[in-house]
Amino acid sequence: MSLQITSPAFAQGGSIPSKYTCEGQDISPPLAWSGGPPNAKSYALIVDDPDAPDPAKPQRVYVHWVVYNIPSSTASLPETASKKGMPKGAMQGKNDWGKPEYGGPCPPIGRHRYFFKLYALDTELSGSLSGKTEVERAMKGHVVASAELMGTYQKAPTVK
Repeated sequence: MSLQITSPAFAQGGSIPSKYTCEGQDISPPLAWSGGPPNAKSYALIVDDPDAPDPAKPQRVYVHWVVYNIPSSTASLPETASKKGMPKGAMQGKNDWGKPEYGGPCPPIGRHRYFFKLYALDTELSGSLSGKTEVERAMKGHVVASAELMGTYQKAPTVK
């Protein structure tokens, strides 16, 4: 069995409920995974949007959440984990708002894709890593499995 990541809040390729976005409570969604390799020592999670700012003309990947050193004994993160329920030892790096927490979908235009990328690592990452770039650099050569969950979101139309 290979590593898999799911959410009870939305299906693969489905729409992320507004509760988990800037139009709602902006809390991290519940996530669960299974099939982690026995040699995994920790997990890392990166959530990003490759469609920023406009899916028709993407210009950059926008980072929404960076988590590393999730203990290998962990198989899920509860709703609001970013603010209230991180496993002991897990660290959060800065998102593109400059905050070490989850920042929900908030696309300026169109329907964007949000990738929840889970990595099983054969080590724990050392030091305080500031964000996605540093975490990816530290993970190099240590990824033993990975899984991805993609959800989409488009802001509700504004009534004029």
